[in-house]
Amino acid sequence: MPITANNPDRKSWLEISSDSDFPIQNIPFGVFLTKENVVTVGTRLGEYAIDLGALQQLGYFEGIDLTDDVFLQDTLNDFISDGKKTWRLVRNRIADIFDAENSTLRDNKKHRDAVIFKMEDVEMQLPVFIGDYTDFFSSREHATNTGKMFRDPANALLPNWLHIPVGYHGRSSTIVPSGIPVHRPMGQTLPNGETQPIFGPSRLVDFELETAFITTDANLMGENIPIGEAEDYIFGMVLLNDWSARDIQKWEYVPLGPFLAKNFASSISPWIVTMDALEPFRCASPKQEDPKPLPYLQQTGDHSFDINLQVGITPENGEETIISNTNFKYMYWTMSQQLAHHTINGCRINSGDMMGSGTLSGPIEGSLGSMLEITWGGQNPIKLNDGSERKFINDGDTVIMRGYCKNDSVRIGFGEVSSKLLPPIPTK
Repeated sequence: MPITANNPDRKSWLEISSDSDFPIQNIPFGVFLTKENVVTVGTRLGEYAIDLGALQQLGYFEGIDLTDDVFLQDTLNDFISDGKKTWRLVRNRIADIFDAENSTLRDNKKHRDAVIFKMEDVEMQLPVFIGDYTDFFSSREHATNTGKMFRDPANALLPNWLHIPVGYHGRSSTIVPSGIPVHRPMGQTLPNGETQPIFGPSRLVDFELETAFITTDANLMGENIPIGEAEDYIFGMVLLNDWSARDIQKWEYVPLGPFLAKNFASSISPWIVTMDALEPFRCASPKQEDPKPLPYLQQTGDHSFDINLQVGITPENGEETIISNTNFKYMYWTMSQQLAHHTINGCRINSGDMMGSGTLSGPIEGSLGSMLEITWGGQNPIKLNDGSERKFINDGDTVIMRGYCKNDSVRIGFGEVSSKLLPPIPTK
C-alpha cells in the first residue's frame, strides 16, 4: 500500500508555516486534553491539534476498519494494536481530509469547530500507556567516552559491546510528557576518597539525549521477531530525555547496573512521529564489520534515519544556550537490531512498549549527548549565554531537546521535550 500522505507536493488548506515541524506530510499521533476537559486521540498540523475522535464520529474514516471508540481512548495503545496497515490507511486519510484540494471539512464550519483546536488551547498528555520500558546503550561514541572515563582508556568498550545491543529494563511509572518538571533525586553516593556512603540529593544530575521507539503487539511469549520483520512492529518515535544522577549511579551500578540513578524520571516529546513519516529520511548506519554481528543481527540496506538532534539549557529567568547538535544516524545498533535482540530469547513485546536508544553522541565536535561527556565528568565546565557555568544541571534549569529531518522538499519534526529541574522533595 503506497504512503500517499508523504507526497512532498501536497499542501493543506490549514495555514502552516514553512518551517513547522508538523506539515501535512508529518501527521504524528498523540493524546491531548481540551478546554472542556475532554481527553482525545489526535494529530497535529502546524499550530493546530486535530481531534481524531470527533473526525471518526462525523464519518470521516468511513471504509477503514476501526472500532467505534478507538480514538476516544486516553491512550494510543488500542490504535497501535491495529497494526501497520491500519496506521497507514488512517494517516493517508487524514492527509486527504486536510488536502488543499479537498473542500469537505474545509467548507463545513460546524465540523471544523468540533475537530480543530489551537495548540495553545490543549494540554498534551502521555501518548501511550507504557507497560514496559527498555533502555539501550547503542551509541559507540558515548560508550567509548564513558569507558575512557570510568575504566581503561585503552579498552574503553567492554568485550560484549560490539556483539550485542546492550540494554536494561527501566521504570515506566516515572515516564512523563514534555512540560512536567522533574525533582532532583535523593539517594546514596560515595564521596571521592571515602569508604562509606552518604545520603542526600544528587549533586550530578545530567540529561541524556535519546530517542525512543514505540512498539505494537509483536509476538507471543517464546517467539522471537526476525530482524527482517522488526520494523513492521515499530509504530513511531519520540524524543527522550532519560535523566540521570551520575553520582548515585557510580555507587550503585556494580554489579547489576543502573537503578535509582535512572528511574526517578524520563521525559518524552508528546507527539509520536510514525515510521512512515520518517521513510524519506532513511539512511545508512555505521558499518559493522569488525566484528560482524551474529547472523540473527545481520541486516542489509539502510536501517537508520537522518534525524538532527539538539539540546539547549535555559537557566531560570535566563536565555537558552545551545550546547549540543548531533544526529540519530550515528547510532551503532539500529532499532531493528535492538528489537530482534530483545526478543531472541522469547521476550514478549506489547503495544505501547517503549525502547530508548541510549545516549546519542556523535563523532564530531559539539555532538555529545550528555553533560558527563560535554564537561568530561565536570572537569571542563561550559559557559552559558548569561555568563554562568555548568558542570551538570542546576536546580531551575530547563533542558530542551529538539529533533527534525529535512530535505529539499519537506521538514518533518518531533517538536520538543522540555523539562525543568526542581529542588528535591524532602524525605519523610
